[in-house]
Amino acid sequence: VEVLPEYPDPYVQLMEVVEKPDVRYSDIGGLEEQIREIREVVELPLKNPELYRRYGIKPPKGVLLYGPPGCGKTLLAKAVAKESGVNFIAVRGPEVLSKWVGESEKAIRQIFRRARMVAPAVVFFDEIDSIAGIRGSDPSGVIDRIVNQLLTELDGIQPLRRVVVIAATNRPDLLDPALLRPGRFDKLIYVPPPDYKARLEIFKVHTKKLPLSEDVNLEELARRTEGYTGADIAAICKEAAMLALREVYSRSGSLQVTKVEMRHFLEALNKIPPSLSRTDIEMYDKLAKEVKKAGTSGGFRRLPTTFT
Repeated sequence: VEVLPEYPDPYVQLMEVVEKPDVRYSDIGGLEEQIREIREVVELPLKNPELYRRYGIKPPKGVLLYGPPGCGKTLLAKAVAKESGVNFIAVRGPEVLSKWVGESEKAIRQIFRRARMVAPAVVFFDEIDSIAGIRGSDPSGVIDRIVNQLLTELDGIQPLRRVVVIAATNRPDLLDPALLRPGRFDKLIYVPPPDYKARLEIFKVHTKKLPLSEDVNLEELARRTEGYTGADIAAICKEAAMLALREVYSRSGSLQVTKVEMRHFLEALNKIPPSLSRTDIEMYDKLAKEVKKAGTSGGFRRLPTTFT
């Protein structure tokens, strides 16, 4: 008796993108510790699998990146794929869901099948909480079947050779606890809001190609941007450049390159508010401690907090 071959589904191919990202670690500011961790658990086993074989240990199968939105989780996943020189399969999480019975878990199965075909590869699930919530929370049972299929692919009979799964979420408290146990998502990496030093590095990354005036003080800007995420700081730099461009165009009618001054950055700060309050930061720090406990004890309880 032979098993019929499973051919690639065009529906599944629409929700995945196989690419070679162009993001490097140098494009990410202020996440040195997180970069070191993800290089150890993803880049090292993909580039040097024989090293793990010599020690008789199995490389991690999955990495969960969690933290506030806009802090660089997706950039980290793309950068490790680029630096490792492997294929990057980005999965649009919500599009996995289907109204047809069996189609959602079939999509997950074929995504992993595709990853095995193009290995070495990194499979990236963004917003994984949308498809891997706590089992029993969905009356239709679709989420339960998707989680069961994910567990089967990560820790089932058919091994994942030279394939690493990276998932990102800003709501780890919504994930099914079984995903956080060893053998599934082995490594849990918290991507925190940037502190002063990290904000300064992010400003340096996003202004290295800008023609800055001599009065621009990046240290002062980093001090003024507490509660701003990496995405917020990128938006500030872009807005400051647009203000300078708009100013010279309205004055002379030309699009000549002009220097971006400190006042442009300050005006951009007034236009773009911070994404995170002090309460939000404290909430995520508390959540990070809970997730760390889950990674060591195999259990996880939902936090009695409300995200806004």
